[in-house]
This record gives sequence, C-alpha cells and structure tokens, in this order.
Amino acid sequence: MDKIVVATDFSERSDLAIARAAMIAVKTGAGLHLMHVVDDDQKYRIVKAETALSEQLLQEEAVRLKQTDGLVCASEVVLGDPFDGIGSSADALRPDLVVLGAHRRHLLRNVFVGTTAQRTIRRANWPVLMVNAPPKQTYRNVLLATDLSETSGKAAAHFSALELADSAHCTLLHIFRAPAQQLLMSNMLQEGQMDRYLVELQVEAEQALFEFAEPLPFQNSNRMVRHFNGATSAAILATAADVQADLIVVASQGRVGLSKTFLGSVAEEVLRRAEVDVLAIPPNLLA
Repeated sequence: MDKIVVATDFSERSDLAIARAAMIAVKTGAGLHLMHVVDDDQKYRIVKAETALSEQLLQEEAVRLKQTDGLVCASEVVLGDPFDGIGSSADALRPDLVVLGAHRRHLLRNVFVGTTAQRTIRRANWPVLMVNAPPKQTYRNVLLATDLSETSGKAAAHFSALELADSAHCTLLHIFRAPAQQLLMSNMLQEGQMDRYLVELQVEAEQALFEFAEPLPFQNSNRMVRHFNGATSAAILATAADVQADLIVVASQGRVGLSKTFLGSVAEEVLRRAEVDVLAIPPNLLA
C-alpha cells in the first residue's frame, strides 16, 4: 500500500479514524494524507476563518503523528460540500485506501439523505474504511462476506492485496437461503423432508464456497456457511458478533447506467448498523 487518505471533521469519531489510519500506515509503510473539507456555501469571511483554523489543526495533527508514530503526513483543506470535496480530492490523489470516521446515527438523516460516509462510499473509486471502534491493535479477526459472485471474488482478492490482515485471521462467510422452507410453512413439506433438504443445501454451499476460495489467497482462512432466511445483512452482523470480528469486508453493488453508484442493500445495512469497522470495496474499482 502506498497512500492512505483520512478525512477528518475534527470530531472524536474522526480521531478514531486517524488513529486507525496511522496504525495501518505504520504496518504497511504507506504515506498518510490528512484532509478536511470546509463548506464553501458560507460568507467569505467565515470560509476564510475556517480554512485558516483547519490548516492549523491539520498541521498540529501532522506534528503529533510524526512525534508519536514517526509518520510524515501531508495535509490538505478542501473547499466544497463534504461529500464532493472528499470524493474529488481522493480522485485526484488516487489513494489505495480512504479512511472515514463513523457516521452519526440520526435515523431521519440516514433514511432521507444518507451520511457523508455513505454518500462518499457510494461514489468511491477506491476502498473506503469506515472506523466504528477504537483501534487497539491491527485487525485480528476479519469477516469477509461473499455471495460467491465474480465481483465478490475480485473484492476478496483486492482486500488481500491491501495487507490489512493475514489470511489466517480471516473468515470467508457465505449466507444461503432455503426457498423450499415456505413449503414447510404452508404444510406442503414434512419437517423430516425439510431437514434433509437443508443438509443438502449446506453441503452444496460448502462446496461452492470451497471452489470460490480455491483461486484466492485465502488458503489459511476459515470458511463458514450459514443458512438464514431473513435479511442477509442481519446474518452478516450476527455472524460478526458470534466470531467477534473486528472488521467486516463487503463488496458494494453498483447499478449500471445511473449517474451515481448506489450501495446494494446488504452493504448499506451493514454500514448503517455495524458496531465494528467496515471496509467497502466498490464495484467500479473491480471492473
């Protein structure tokens, strides 16, 4: 990894993001680029004052990181909307990773307009790490969710290339459904038949996950297949809690032909509800 961009709004949430980004930079030898966006839809004197203060705060943070972690950091104040500013600057810098602080969990804002983190990830051309938890150590228990698609395979390979964790610390998770379970509920299928059906699906899913993982650099990783008929995002989050994951990796899904790229519903819900860090790898990066 060569370059990490970390966006900060100088909140405690952003402090966690900076700490995690610094930890990754130390581990991988990547350069660190600190960024803050000043909303330019204000009076000129306010923009000027906020810009000057932001530059001072970024420089102080760079000095601190040099003293504590030995990191030489670049810094930048960008004018614009936080979402557009982060995206445009990152596009110009072409980082290997963008690190953001966790979003505010305001229900109405999440439902109607989304958060800066989510909006940034939707249009991203680079992996985005949303930091939710205080970083205590390098990632030791990564849950990588896969639907066994080609896009998911490319996301897994790209995650490996980032060197955020050793493959031995990763669990590949595949969630499968049982369509015939509706027949049991409607009394068209006996319970014993359903049990046999689930066993067959489990074996098929395990074989499919084995074939999916074989060409990927995850020979030492754990592999887990789970049956779940509810929301896939809920299954991912429940499994993350069960295995005590400190990072969840998801591939976002894009819609071709739209002016913006939207997160698929699974990744969207994982990002919205996760209590641990989430790495989203966008489909436009994997084309």
